[in-house]
Amino acid sequence: MPEQPARERVKNFTEVTTGYTLDMAVAEAARCLQCKKPVCQAGCPVEVPIKAFIGHLQKGDVTAAYKAIRETNSLPAVCGRVCPQEVQCEGACVLAKKGEPVCIGRLERFTADEYAARSACEQLTGDKACPMIREELKVACIGGGPASLTVAGYLSTLGIKVHVYEALHEPGGVLVYGIPEFRLPKAIVKREVQAMTENGVEFHLNWVGGRTITVQDLFDEAFQAVFIGVGAGLPRFLKVPGEDLTGVFSANEYLSRANLGRAYAFPEYDTPPFPGKQVVVVGGGNVAMDAARTAMRMGAEKVSLVYRRTKNEMPCRLEELEHALDEGLHLEILTNPVSFAGDDAGRVTGVTLERMKLGDPDEAGRCTPNCTGEYFDIPCDLAVIAVGTGPNPLLLEATPGLKRNRRGYIEVNEDTGETSMPNVFAGGDIVTGAATVILAMGAGRRAAKEIARRLLGSDAPQDVPPLHGGVLEAQD
Repeated sequence: MPEQPARERVKNFTEVTTGYTLDMAVAEAARCLQCKKPVCQAGCPVEVPIKAFIGHLQKGDVTAAYKAIRETNSLPAVCGRVCPQEVQCEGACVLAKKGEPVCIGRLERFTADEYAARSACEQLTGDKACPMIREELKVACIGGGPASLTVAGYLSTLGIKVHVYEALHEPGGVLVYGIPEFRLPKAIVKREVQAMTENGVEFHLNWVGGRTITVQDLFDEAFQAVFIGVGAGLPRFLKVPGEDLTGVFSANEYLSRANLGRAYAFPEYDTPPFPGKQVVVVGGGNVAMDAARTAMRMGAEKVSLVYRRTKNEMPCRLEELEHALDEGLHLEILTNPVSFAGDDAGRVTGVTLERMKLGDPDEAGRCTPNCTGEYFDIPCDLAVIAVGTGPNPLLLEATPGLKRNRRGYIEVNEDTGETSMPNVFAGGDIVTGAATVILAMGAGRRAAKEIARRLLGSDAPQDVPPLHGGVLEAQD
């Protein structure tokens, strides 16, 4: 797929890849073998009919392709950009065994971008008509991220009234505060939210779950079901000396300021950027990569990524790592911070790192990083900690009936998403711990199907899976 040259894109927040033309998309779709048993679909958490939509693209029929995708996916333009297709649909593609799978994600993005809907219903479903909203059927979503948006999009197209309560001043959750503009333009999320609004979904902004709205409040207001999709937004820190110095940020705060607050566009927007020329980012996941690449675009002279294992063990997407290295990212692999240093004004000036070496694989199969006792210092005037998140306790503490696992996340029935409280459902990072957008959407879709089955009875879509019972204790 065409993309901006690294030397140009590192100076702006415009999307890195520029997308397929129709001719490119048809040529890529033509590589699909249209397998009798499309194993690629089994790798998709939201069950996109991949064989069907690519088959339509092979004929150049974008409208039919879009309608096929919309049968199961509420946010195709988002998924086409941020899903880890290499370990899901594309990882399962039979052509992957020969080295180059069909670029399913890029085709999904092309289809969603290319399709010109003439109504909100068409935008959400690919069809021209949706049922009238039935005001007596009310569902509430707490949290406005990808899991809740999936629930809202699915149920609204069935005529069920959905209210979404979001703590921030924009809906979208991690799609707007976490993922940078150069990977996911905010206009994409805004377009999807706008379609839901026009189809009857009501968004209530600046409502904090567990503080200004509770689960019991919603049932008192005659909602028949509540979905909890508040994510896992409590940052984890290193707990090393100097971490409280000015200039040391959690990735959540740093990315929220840059993305949601549009700090990159100051003073056009009110949030000022934090100046950083020598930047250290700690972590090896996608969030760390987003923070590092944001810092480069915010004017840093050098950005160093500190990671305690090697490049091969980094959990980020390979594409993101390659893009970051092309843009000038410096890797400090096999290193771990032990302290931060500061000046008399309390501002961070450097970090002390300990060299690590790999030991035996742990239970997850990754080699354990071991200390060596060798230390060295590097200067920095901005440090970003991206070593994971935990469950935000606000809503959980305000809802004592919710059963949680030993890690503090909500336990749910794996088939329905229902929690230990009847008609209270949950999905996304608040159940699994920090994971991917597409897994959150898959959880939202399962819950939405069950809610529809209960509210609509025989009028619900017939692809609702049978119930098997059982409770999922999620791993993070």
